[in-house]
Amino acid sequence: EKRAREKRAREKRARKRKEREKREREKRKEREREKRERKERKREKREKEREKRERKEKRERERKEREKRERERKERKGRKERERKEREEREEREEREEREEREEREEREEREERERE
Repeated sequence: EKRAREKRAREKRARKRKEREKREREKRKEREREKRERKERKREKREKEREKRERKEKRERERKEREKRERERKERKGRKERERKEREEREEREEREEREEREEREEREEREERERE
């Protein structure tokens, strides 16, 4: 009777210990799973932020490149316009100088012609 009672008590304690150990294993597994999930969410967040930053940097680079091309285009256009004006002014000056020289020569020749007469 006494031995049977002690045996049942031992078996009950053993069952309780097994159940407690099982609960602890499950809790530990749950904590580890939550830890993994938090780590994964953190990694995904970092990845998303990195992608966002890279997109922003790419937009900024493209904007700067566009502005640079536009500036260069305007500078080329301005330079061509300046060169065209300078060429026109030079040609007009040369024509005027030639005309003045021709007129002076003609006047001189007329004067010399009159003086000879």
